[in-house]
Formats: sequence, structure tokens, C-alpha cells
Amino acid sequence: MRDAVVLYINEQRHEVADRHALRSLSDYLRRDCGLVGTKIVCSEGDCGACTVLVGRPAADGATLDYQPVDSCIRFLFQLDGCHVVTVEGLAEPGQLNGVQQAMVDCYGSQCGFCTPGFVMAMTGMLQQSRPQDDEAWRLGLTGNLCRCTGYEQILEAGAAAAEACEADALGKRYAPAEMLAEFASLATDDVEVRARLHDGDHCVAMPATLDAALVFLAKHPEAVIAAGATDLGVRANKSGQLPATILDLNRIADLDFVRHEEDAVVCGARATWATLASELRDAAPEFAAVLDRFGGPQIRAVGTIAGNIANGSPIADSLPFLFITEAAIEATSRDGVRWIPIGEFYHGYKQLELRPGELITAVRIPLPPADDLLKLYKVSRRRDLDISGFTAGIRLRLAGETIQSAWIALGGVGPTVVRAAKAEAFLQGRELSEDAFRAAGEIAVGEVTPISDVRGSAEYRRQLVRNVFLKFFHQTDQQPQIA
Repeated sequence: MRDAVVLYINEQRHEVADRHALRSLSDYLRRDCGLVGTKIVCSEGDCGACTVLVGRPAADGATLDYQPVDSCIRFLFQLDGCHVVTVEGLAEPGQLNGVQQAMVDCYGSQCGFCTPGFVMAMTGMLQQSRPQDDEAWRLGLTGNLCRCTGYEQILEAGAAAAEACEADALGKRYAPAEMLAEFASLATDDVEVRARLHDGDHCVAMPATLDAALVFLAKHPEAVIAAGATDLGVRANKSGQLPATILDLNRIADLDFVRHEEDAVVCGARATWATLASELRDAAPEFAAVLDRFGGPQIRAVGTIAGNIANGSPIADSLPFLFITEAAIEATSRDGVRWIPIGEFYHGYKQLELRPGELITAVRIPLPPADDLLKLYKVSRRRDLDISGFTAGIRLRLAGETIQSAWIALGGVGPTVVRAAKAEAFLQGRELSEDAFRAAGEIAVGEVTPISDVRGSAEYRRQLVRNVFLKFFHQTDQQPQIA
């Protein structure tokens, strides 16, 4: 068993052990490597100034797939078998890459603090595709904030770079063969790092197989599970503390999949939001649209569906869709496998139907028939990169103009997501009409228990419940099926 993490940074090999492996990537880059082009502002994954590109072996085994990542909330122990490229490594010393040159030519930088993050995110976009218009660039840059330049010049720089930059620039700058060979030789190792920090002894296990993970979890049922660790990274930065025992799933390839079945999609616990948005664009367009507003690309590249479910937040963006499609969660332990309906998974605020030693390993999402009416809603103070204050999902099945079945899920109005069972029962058998939905909204208000917090008052959330019923009716009236 290895006790050190092996990664490459700008093609230089690094072997990191002990307490250093428990640090954030941004901290290691700046303090140990002297790569201070990576900037730190929010330490929450909100501003994108710390963006780097992380390359992992692609499915073909011959190339590296580079994704933009917020290095401030990425731990070094999550980067075993990865190649990290920072802004200093985009071009030969003393030269600029195509994106950097476009930012200069288009006056895309003033104070410059956010610029390295923008350059990295834009380079990552050009590695994966060629954005064709401003809207594509805006979506790709929702994880980056600028407070002085203004975005028009940055969008102009993106368009100019798309014309000038060659495809797979990083693959040509960094020949991947040597790195891939070492990554392959290390892929089957189990890794366990032990360290003494200021708050005591810590252990981080990074198994290569699900069996090894289950063995560790059976011995350490108190272990905190890390996959994307976007929430754990923020909490560590703000508190200065880490859980004593962490089980990281990043090296378990068997948990990273999306499988299409005849009437469902089954995804592994490690399936990221970026992968799901791509895979479900046609099969579940409403869900894919919500995922486009799930953090920014740097969060979607690492955040996982199992992490969103296990975090247990009543405003988790994925849950309304999972509730109204009646998804099921696969929980696995050394004792076996069981499937838990999503409606039975939450017993209270962050209280889960998981036994000691059990791990979420997959999620099965039934796909609604094409003629079901389905809408998802997210209310937040900002359109992009913001925590929801209220979420909802409404799904109807009609027989002519009569509502045959209704599924309604409301988030942010109680300690868990609420299935509005009384409103569903009221709508069943009624004609599709504004009066019916107005009445159903009032019934649903009686089923929720919102609180007042920084994102809205309890009364505001009750009004949102009423409003979402009417909005759904007016959006779907006269529409025979989902657009």
C-alpha cells in the first residue's frame, strides 16, 4: 500500500506524503512550488481566480482529458494520477499561449487578479470544444468573476482565441505517454496517508477498488466520504480543520459511469455533473438545464450526484427531479446491496437511510415518458453560481385534458425536500385549469414548513410555492408534450 500521492505539475513529477497530501492544491502550488499565478480570493470555489486544469487519463488510454478545477477546494490527496497545468505552464517561458495573447489584444485585463483564472477556464473550453457564440462563452465562464474589466472584452478575447488557437494545445505541449505509463502502473495501488495536524491524527484512504473501500468503511464507519469534496473543501478552508478519517472515492473507476437503459439512466456515485449534463441533454432536457446552473464548470467537473444526495441539503439542486421521477439509490456494504427509493432516503435534516458501513454506489433515474409534462425550478439571488433559496419539480401525466397522475417536489421549504402528497391527490382526476392549480398551490402551502434565513423569509417561500403552481400551468397550458 502506498503512503504518498503521485501527480505531475506542468510535467514535473511530485510525490507528496504525510500532512502535505492533506493540503489544498492552491496552497501547495503557491507555497511549495512558487506558482503564484494561481490566485486565491474566496476560498469557496465561487470566483474562479484559482482555476487550474487537471488532466486525467481519457477513456482511450492514450490522451489526457483536461478539466477546469477550483484549486482552492481541491485536496492534493484527490489528485493521485493527475497532471495539473497552471497558468505558468500554458506556454514556453517568456511566451503567451493563444488565450493569453487574445486577452492582451482585446484588453481583457485591468487589475489582473482574476485574469489567470479566466485564461485557464478559457483554455479548458478550447481543449474540449470550439464555443461558437457569446452565450456559449458566458456559460463556460460562469465559474469566473471579474470586478473591474467588464465581460465584453473577455468575451471578445474568447472569440479571438477560438479563431487562433490550435486544437488540443495542451496535448501537443505536454506529450502524455510518459505520464500515462506511470499513472497506469499506479492505478491499482491502494493509497493511505496518515498525518498529525494541529487538531490531531488524521487518516485519508484512497482505495483503487470498491471492495477495498467497503473493507475500510467497515473498519471505520465514522469516515467522511469524499468524492467531489466541494463542500468539504469549503468547510476545511473556513474552519481550518479536516475530519479525522476520510474515505476518498476518486480512484475507484467502477463508480464513474452513466448507463442508458430502455426506460432509465443508471449512474455511478462518482458521475459528475458535467458528465450528467452531457449525457442527459436529450433524455432529460429539463434536468440538464438545471445542471447548467449547478455551480460553474469548475464545480461541475468534480461535483458528483452521490455527493449532492448524501449531503442531505433540502435545497440540493438535483433532488426535485430525483423525487418526481422516483429515483432509487443503491447502497452497498460488505453485507450486500440494497436499493432505497429516494422518498425513503431522508428521515430528517441530513439524516439518511444509510446503515454503518454502507456507501452510495449508484443512482437509478427512471425517465418519464415524452408526453409527460415536466418542469423544474430554481430560485436564487443570482442566476448563475448561486445557492438555491427555493427549488421545485412538477410532473403531470394527462389523459386528454384530465390529470391522470401528479408528482410534485418542493425544496427549501422544510428540513428535507417535500413531496406535496395532498396537492398531488387534489390534482388527480381534475381538468387542467388555472383554478385547479391555484387551489393546489394553497394546499401545498399547508404541507410545507419553511423558515426565514438570509435567502428569504418563510412567507416569501410560501408565496413561491403558490407561484410555482401557476407558473407551471401557464408554461404548460396548450402544450401536448415537453418541448
